[in-house]
Amino acid sequence: MKFLRVICVLALAFCVTANVYAETQNVKVSGDLAVRSIMRANYDYRGSISEPDVTRTNVGTEGDQNWFMSTAEVEIAADMTDNVSTVIRMVNQRDWDVQQKAIAANTTLAQNGLGGYTANGAELAVGIDLAYVTLKDFIYSPLTLTIGRQDLWFGRGFIVGANQRVDNGVIAAMEYTAINSFDAIKAVLDYDPWTITGLYSKIYENAIQANDDVDLFGLNVGYKFDAYKAEAEGYWFNKRDRSVERWGGIKSQNIVHTLGLRGSFDPIEVITVNLEGAFQGGSAVLNRLQVTNRERAGYAIDGGLEWRYLADKWAWKPKLGAEYILYSGEGVESNPATAAGAFEGWDPMYRGKFDSAIREFVGRYYTSYKYPSRANYLISNADASFTNQHQLMFSGSIQPIESLTMKGNLNLFWTFEDIDNRQTDGFSAVSNREPGGLIGTEVDIQTNWDYTEDVSFGLLTGWFIPGGDVYDNADKVATDIVGSVKVNF
Repeated sequence: MKFLRVICVLALAFCVTANVYAETQNVKVSGDLAVRSIMRANYDYRGSISEPDVTRTNVGTEGDQNWFMSTAEVEIAADMTDNVSTVIRMVNQRDWDVQQKAIAANTTLAQNGLGGYTANGAELAVGIDLAYVTLKDFIYSPLTLTIGRQDLWFGRGFIVGANQRVDNGVIAAMEYTAINSFDAIKAVLDYDPWTITGLYSKIYENAIQANDDVDLFGLNVGYKFDAYKAEAEGYWFNKRDRSVERWGGIKSQNIVHTLGLRGSFDPIEVITVNLEGAFQGGSAVLNRLQVTNRERAGYAIDGGLEWRYLADKWAWKPKLGAEYILYSGEGVESNPATAAGAFEGWDPMYRGKFDSAIREFVGRYYTSYKYPSRANYLISNADASFTNQHQLMFSGSIQPIESLTMKGNLNLFWTFEDIDNRQTDGFSAVSNREPGGLIGTEVDIQTNWDYTEDVSFGLLTGWFIPGGDVYDNADKVATDIVGSVKVNF
């Protein structure tokens, strides 16, 4: 009898253990660690700009910078049932040991012995990049619902692909942020070959009771064809931005309706062709000086092709490509804040696709000497890379050995409309027309070596040569050199 009792207890324990083990089998932990060494120079296109630090009341700024940056991510994915799953990703990103200058420079002694300097306490903070739940077959089988902080990418990321944010402000090269997620609710109806996606995202929330939010709504309809690897999609994205302050008590109505079509296909096996076009309507409120709401009438085009004929014939697997992008621009006016008529500039929305290392972040994160960022001025970042621009890119890649990939591209940028070089204060109605022309030329070369399946080394070098048509008195080449090592687990 005792023997039977022991057998029963052991059997029960085995069942409990088996159930626990089955639960843990549905939890996956993954992540990555990336370390970058960044060296850049002449981002103002004129060379070093520095101030002497004789009194040690300031440290000055240099035209040449070099520093290290780390990004660590840990992701936990759990399948609760066949139809319910969750994902949480935690991120720490920081520049190595950034010190901040204290006010009392001669009275404060930091632990490292450097008087007046203290470490940035936010550099070791951990943030949440992803935190969402996915409900498959919600209500009925074709519907999948995803709720929470999630990545969003539509098509080639031309309109919606990244909501780049730098939590805690602890990295200087903000284009390398690992946080691109949206707080969103996404519903997907899968009627293969049709896919219908509805979207709502909260982009910005000030105080809960404040009426200055930024919200994103969207509808995307896609179709995959049986031949030529062809696909097509049409979309509507609506950004409602009430965050622009307005003097005089006028309600801000900065609304962007983006309607577009995208398609790609392989006319023959070794060529892929893609084309996308979008139009923007709505109303434009550019800054607090604007006295009336203006209608929008912007448009953009993105077209390109990839040629792979030699990839299967030559050992180095060469590929070639070309791409053209157009962003409509606003012509020079006597006073943009009071101008009548439609605003024809392009709003970048939440683009996630970037093809150059330097130029495409001007006006987004960086500013040149001639067209500074001025929040309360009529013209701010007039040379911004996401509006009033033609871009032509030629690209290529080779694989000298299986574990080594080398890519390069040549980017040409020139203006769509003349640029307003307004150097006076924002209340002035004087306009200074800069003739349109070549903005600049950029060459980027990227090498990636897969040391093992989980470890890779990379080297990115970029040179931007400013054009004299837009940047007079600018004879310095902006350079960006980024070495990296990345481990996935």
